[in-house]
This record gives sequence, C-alpha cells and structure tokens, in this order.
Amino acid sequence: MKQRSFIVHAALVIGGLITLFPLLWMLSASFMSPGEATTYPPHLLPHAATLDEYRQLFVRLSVGRAFLSSTIIASTVTLFSLLFNSMAGYAFAKLRFGGRNRIFGLLLAGLVIPAQVGMLPLFLIMRSLHLVNTYWGVIIPSLASVFGVFLIRQFMLSVPQELLEAARIDGAGELRIYWSVVMPLARPILATLAIFTFMTTWNDFMWPLIVLTDQSRYTLPVSIASLVGEHAQDVELMMAGSVVTVLPVLILFLVLQRYYIAGLMVGSVKG
Repeated sequence: MKQRSFIVHAALVIGGLITLFPLLWMLSASFMSPGEATTYPPHLLPHAATLDEYRQLFVRLSVGRAFLSSTIIASTVTLFSLLFNSMAGYAFAKLRFGGRNRIFGLLLAGLVIPAQVGMLPLFLIMRSLHLVNTYWGVIIPSLASVFGVFLIRQFMLSVPQELLEAARIDGAGELRIYWSVVMPLARPILATLAIFTFMTTWNDFMWPLIVLTDQSRYTLPVSIASLVGEHAQDVELMMAGSVVTVLPVLILFLVLQRYYIAGLMVGSVKG
C-alpha cells in the first residue's frame, strides 16, 4: 500500500514539474542577456542575471501603457460582470416569471456558437455606436456572459428557499434580499467567476486587436504580439513580455485560490 502511494505521489510530482517547466524557463530566460536563450547547448539559468529586457519593455517600448490598458479593461469587465451575472443568475434561480426556463434554455444554446462567429455583427454594432478604438468597445461585449449566468444560477439553486422567505416576511424586498442575504453567501462562486473573467479578459487577443486601432490603447497581449515582427530574434525580450502578461493573473489566482476551489465545489450542485 505504501509503495503504491509512493508511486502515485511520485507521478504527481513529475507531472507537476513537467507542467511548470515551461513557466520556469520563461522566467529564467527573461533575465538572460540577448542571445543567451538560443545558445547551444541550452542552459536553464542565466550566466549573469540582468533586468535589461524589462527596462527595454517599460522604457523604450512603452509596455507599461499597454499594461495599464489591460488593467483598466480587465478590472472594469470583472466588476460589472460579477454584478450583472449575479443579478441574472439570481433571477433565473429564485424569481418566478413567465418563460423563465425557455429563456434560460435559449441562453444555454448560445454556448454552442463559437465566439468568432459573432465578432463581425458585434463589430458592426460597436461601429454604429461609435465605440471602435475605445475602451468601451472592448468592455461592453464582455459585461455579461452565458457561462457566468449559468455558474451563478447553479449556486443560487443551492440557497435555501426558506431563508429568502424569512427575509420577505421581515419586509425585505427582492433587491435587499439579493444584496444583503444572497451576495454574502455567494462569495466563493463570485471569486471563481472573478478569476475566470479576469483571466479571460486579460488574455483576450482577438477582440481588442479588432476593435482597437490606436497603438496607445493596445492591451498587453496585442502590444506584445506587435513586438514580434520588429524583435523576432529577441527571445529574451519576448519572455520578459510573457512574464509581465502572466504575473497579474497568477497573483490573482494565488490570492483567491481558496475561494476558487470552494466555488467550484458549490457550483457543481445541479438544479
């Protein structure tokens, strides 16, 4: 039994190291001197660690501006998405109105439609609203999602109806029940949705590339990709840009991982 447990743990450790290796090499290469990452035979650690690639990113290439753009867009989308998705999820789970199940079924049908299919009509709508090449043109289409509504609804189904009825007897309205009773209970699932939303918005490349035409408004993935043509051979610079792109999402996940795991467990309840 002990031998079997040792084999399982050893396999998990090896699998973890294989998964982490690309990230560790990316971090190491970002501190290497120009050309050092492509030497043969390759080495894992820099001979003399340097911050020159990071200085080049933020001083000469103005990646800091793209970092700020991504922060504004991802933070705004995450905050409003939590509000709108939680309100819709609460309505579909706990409020009674005509056609509720049919409307929710139609929303779920939207999950099978690839996002790329809707980009052209969505772009035409943004153009008619004069939102092309603006932050709002990137933000508005992501303020609510079918996945977010579904995830919140699954949690809301697990909230005891008796708790809501007791609040109604005490004179609380639906808005008060939603904000003061349900939302505090929903912290784990909200943290899960926040991580998904922030990560998806932060890493989104295609939609910001379509909507934003001014380089001063580029998000971080678009800005890093635009460096490839001019600095195609500068692997260390690309790795430094990748580290800057990955770091905020990684920090957010580490901060909220406890709520994330709890939210996944709660969200697995079926209605």
